[in-house]
Amino acid sequence: FMSEAKDWAGELISAQTGMGKILVCLVFILSISSLVIYFIDASSEGVEQCVPWAENTTQQVDLAFNIFFMVYFFIRFIAASDKFWFMLELYSFVDYFTIPPSFVSIYLDRTWIGLRFLRALRLMTVPDILQYLNILKTSTSIRLAQLISLFVSVWLTGAGVVHLLENSGDLPNFSEPEPITYWNAVYFLMVTMSTVGYGDITCLTEVGRVFQLMFLAVGLMLFAGVLPEILELLGQRSKWMGSYSGVKGKRHIVVCGNITFESVSVFLMDFLHEDRDDVDVEVVFLHRAEPDLEFEGLLKRQHTRVKYFQGSLMNAMDLERAKVHEADACLVLANKYCPDPDAEDAANIMRVISMKNYCEESRIIIQLMQYHNKAYLLNIPSWDWKQGDDVICLAELKLGFIAQSCLAPGFSTMMANLFAMRSFITSPDMAAWQNDYLQGTGCEMYTETLSPSFSGMTFSQASELCFVKLKLLLLAIEVKPIDGGDTKISINPQSSKMPANTVGFFIAQSAEEVKRAWFFCKGCHDDVKDENQIKKCKCKNLAKFRTGVRAIQLVGRAMANSKTNCPQQNMVNSAMPIPIVKKNMMSKEENGAKNMMNGRVKVPNNTVDDTYGGYHLSYEVKKLMPTNKSTAQQKPSKLEVGIADDQAKDFDFAKTEMKYDSTGMFHWTPARSIEDCILDRNQAAMTVLNGHVVVCLFADPDSPLIGLRNLVMPLRASNFHYHELKHVVIVGAVDYIRREWKTLQNLPKISVLNGSPLSRADLRAVNVNLCDMCVILSAKVPSNDDPTLADKEAILASLNIKAMTFDDTIGVLNQSSNAPDAMSPLGSPIVLHRKGSVYGSNVPMITELVNDSNVQFLDQDDDDDPDTELYLTQPFACGTAFAVSVLDSLMSTTYFNQNALTLIRSLITGGATPELEIILAEGAGLRGGYSTPDTLSHRDRCRVGQISLSDGPLATFGEGRKYQDLFVASLRNYGMLCIGLYRLRDAALTTVDATSKRYVITNPPFDFGLLPTDQVYVLLPFERKQSRFSFSETEV
Repeated sequence: FMSEAKDWAGELISAQTGMGKILVCLVFILSISSLVIYFIDASSEGVEQCVPWAENTTQQVDLAFNIFFMVYFFIRFIAASDKFWFMLELYSFVDYFTIPPSFVSIYLDRTWIGLRFLRALRLMTVPDILQYLNILKTSTSIRLAQLISLFVSVWLTGAGVVHLLENSGDLPNFSEPEPITYWNAVYFLMVTMSTVGYGDITCLTEVGRVFQLMFLAVGLMLFAGVLPEILELLGQRSKWMGSYSGVKGKRHIVVCGNITFESVSVFLMDFLHEDRDDVDVEVVFLHRAEPDLEFEGLLKRQHTRVKYFQGSLMNAMDLERAKVHEADACLVLANKYCPDPDAEDAANIMRVISMKNYCEESRIIIQLMQYHNKAYLLNIPSWDWKQGDDVICLAELKLGFIAQSCLAPGFSTMMANLFAMRSFITSPDMAAWQNDYLQGTGCEMYTETLSPSFSGMTFSQASELCFVKLKLLLLAIEVKPIDGGDTKISINPQSSKMPANTVGFFIAQSAEEVKRAWFFCKGCHDDVKDENQIKKCKCKNLAKFRTGVRAIQLVGRAMANSKTNCPQQNMVNSAMPIPIVKKNMMSKEENGAKNMMNGRVKVPNNTVDDTYGGYHLSYEVKKLMPTNKSTAQQKPSKLEVGIADDQAKDFDFAKTEMKYDSTGMFHWTPARSIEDCILDRNQAAMTVLNGHVVVCLFADPDSPLIGLRNLVMPLRASNFHYHELKHVVIVGAVDYIRREWKTLQNLPKISVLNGSPLSRADLRAVNVNLCDMCVILSAKVPSNDDPTLADKEAILASLNIKAMTFDDTIGVLNQSSNAPDAMSPLGSPIVLHRKGSVYGSNVPMITELVNDSNVQFLDQDDDDDPDTELYLTQPFACGTAFAVSVLDSLMSTTYFNQNALTLIRSLITGGATPELEIILAEGAGLRGGYSTPDTLSHRDRCRVGQISLSDGPLATFGEGRKYQDLFVASLRNYGMLCIGLYRLRDAALTTVDATSKRYVITNPPFDFGLLPTDQVYVLLPFERKQSRFSFSETEV
């Protein structure tokens, strides 16, 4: 029985059970209450009074408290293992001197204040009580509470002793008492402990002075030892350790990861931009370190919309402080300049795991450095694309932007300006080209629901109406499948009519402009000439429609936290299936336009009469058709090379080769060994490389992988025909490329030259002057000593190529492809393609930079200030430089518009899908797949192209016509959507040269004048058949 009683009592006093916690808290509360009663009694004169117990209320209450303390004393006695030492404990002595006097006072009918001040020692249990209640959680707060409670309890107890001794008088007869109030005694002891000693209050009795001498030693040690430690702990307590308390009805986001002054400045500049429509969102930053003074100044300037808290994402208590479970989204920023990208990604993925573990419903948007690390996010059970979770892979998008610039130079600049929030200010003091460029930088991408007046229109009709009438560029629409599946984003679809409530993707200067598409009413605004007058009208039907749609949108936003449409699974099917036109039934104009889509290279006028599968082959097709297949594989009746077999009218599925990957989104070839693709300098010199892409790659054998697959895959998209694929030649260290090769081995038309990008002999061997684009990349880790030198190799390579000169002639004969000696080492027929650049400065080039400020060294003839923002510099405006920092704006863009990232990714990556992500996550590379109607339909999506106005069917528009004329004619006649211009910086030039001195004009105004030297950025629909006509044979 005693053992059970001891265990029961031990559980009670140790607060291990709920009853125990209640008991401990009750003891503390009653101790403080008893101390308060003591303060009340001590405030009256004297220490002893003859007041009957029945009339003394404070004594009655104190007796009740002491009865409880006595019960608690016996419980502690039962629980004590060593009863003797228990009797000598401090709190036992407190009970000895405070409980018995309460009962004695009843017997004597007198009130003596006694030693009840010892209850102040119970204050030392405050830290324990606060820990039981889970209020104190950190070691700093616990230690601070212990020190403060020790100091206060000793101070109040000492004051009680002075009060008792002075009011009792000298021993032994308690003669000559000196009246002093308790609070004067408290004041006296503080003055004494601090060694100030004003002298206005002193101990006059001998026994009081003796106690003062003893207490002085204790008090000085306490004052000198405890107070400095308290001050130190208070100094360590950061002002950033609070908790977020949001305003009801106001959203907030949590931003974490790489939180520095630079990264936060860039993020807030874009997130809180004035062009965004009513950004009523608070930004909460959570980071381990305190902000520096510069960072703190930024936080003070934005204090109404920005909060900062110090804490770790791995700590659930810190996540609670930032209210992650209530946040509209959590954004994880990556350090783009870190020495170890994989380690940075691993740390950020761990942060995602911690937040998802804390709250599965949290929407996470994360930046990752490396593409292959995206696979680890798929392993998180609660990672859900449908919930709005998304990943922005910097390597994937950076190299994707550069890849699109290989197809349409300058496109990377135009797209980067579209998703970054910028306000332009033109000036008459600026050059004309700068004003044109800056006007384009002010354009951004927005979404808005189209008014019912657009219902039943085709996309081309709606896009023309938006551009001509509303002065808006409609880029894409959301398409809801008939089967009720997830909505898909369709870019420039060709043959579909838009239903009601269609959401459009627009390019415009501000969200206010885009509202015209929502307000447009054919009945009210058909005759309106000024687009600014298109505002909300009073049509009843339209009003009802708007009310209904807005209600649906509000409901959708309310449900967004529980379930949203999957931005990644919204597979970007950028063009609806185009009906196959019967052979040889295409008009001259149609053929001319479709041949135009081969790019910006001028095609010779002559055509050939050779046929393939019943189709006429153009000069381009025959020239680029690979002929390295064995004779045994070729059949007399049908060639199995060149254009994919699926273009034949009837083909045997079982015998069809796998031309595309299993998703049908990319060209595919059986895995090849890197040794089969390596060229030495002599082999490369014998190979007539023309219209190809040269990748100058700087890397050490142990450099982090940059994911070259992300550069090559957009160039191998299945919406290109095989003969249109540009050959990719990588110049660099084979040891590094061998590590990347596993991801490249299934992509066709890749060669590797084991050399140095700084070697002019290697560059001449790969015909850098004949390439369509020279890409300069570096995989080397930036030095911590001087980060500005991170781009030294890339800048040296760029300047080296610009300083080169080339022979004006190409000593290559136009030989018959049937001749055995007309074969190059790559197996392509040697033919005359086009004259290359004589000067290296005219070689199309794009250089990737790590440090934005280094852009000033790329063009020696520019006048950019070293502090100029990247997007305002001449190399960036011309599309010859690209830095990963421009992708920072994608975090804000993705938060405000989930589908915007899907749209951008579809244009940039060539069609990456969730299915493909899962396949690549296996680590085995691309899988081949047979051509089925389903996979072949995936080719029917638009792609980026660049059309010249110097010749071809659009040449007439370069002769002083307006941009609106070009836009309407291209859309009506050829289904091409014009989105921008690439113009010569020197407008006086009248001949088209491969000069890099062009600049990008995003979405020019409708009345913008065109020049013959302009090149037009267009979104081209996919073509199943090849044209027999070249540019010059077709006229508009």
